Amino acid sequence: MHWIHLTEDEQLAQIATRSHERPQVIFKHSTRCSISSVALQRLQKVAQPTDVDFYYLDLIAYRHLSNKVAELFKVHHESPQVLVIRNGECVYDESHLGISMDEIMEQAKAA
Repeated sequence: MHWIHLTEDEQLAQIATRSHERPQVIFKHSTRCSISSVALQRLQKVAQPTDVDFYYLDLIAYRHLSNKVAELFKVHHESPQVLVIRNGECVYDESHLGISMDEIMEQAKAA
């Protein structure tokens, strides 16, 4: 799995802009949470689609970015959490063991 590490505020604007061209996925990961580690492993075991960008946010190291993600995309903060961004908006978010690549891809491809 090729992750783009989300580490800077400016990347959020890029994600919103790019989401008009192709779906963007943000995975918010807590390095202190075993459920988050399980969710991460489940995503990494599946082949990554080539037409979607996947961002990895270490919310322990970059908590301020996690807060900005919640504010910008109008979602309640959870950990772990996955967001699918299309056309500048969060069209899907899921947390904990509800996170699955099949569901992410279904939501990313929805019209």
